[in-house]
Amino acid sequence: MTRHSDSANESYRLNVNGSDREVTDAWVGESLLYVLRERLGLPGAKGACEQGECGSCTVIMDDRAVCSCLVLAASATESRILTVESLGDDGRLSDVQQAFLDAGGVQCGFCTPGFIVAVHHLLDRKPQPDDEEIKEALSGNICRCTGYGRILEAVKVVARGRTHGGAA
Repeated sequence: MTRHSDSANESYRLNVNGSDREVTDAWVGESLLYVLRERLGLPGAKGACEQGECGSCTVIMDDRAVCSCLVLAASATESRILTVESLGDDGRLSDVQQAFLDAGGVQCGFCTPGFIVAVHHLLDRKPQPDDEEIKEALSGNICRCTGYGRILEAVKVVARGRTHGGAA
């Protein structure tokens, strides 16, 4: 990322994963993706296309799945942001993360955090999605390795597990 020395740098606070985090000496044009990864040390969201086309940088912002590469971090000061790092509990994988591993929905792993966040967002809103709802919810995420079948199966496994009162 190019530094813009002719622009004034700012400090602001973001609410990330339930904690207020200070961002200091930041150029106001920095993306949320850049700030999460480089300033706050949360490398889960990945920067691939930097154009909002691939979904590898998906985070939840105010209960909406968004591509963090398209959000100016300084504009998110009144928002609640959740990243993939917030999804596990006490160092354990979430049911979605475990299902991705079990179903073979993880290949190279680059797109995985974005998919995981998108699936959590889907299942929090729609616990029993049908195939079309799953495909629509994940349509903003691109995987070049898995062929999607294993990812779709992981979503179904979690949905069934949650319906029957247990983990996937």
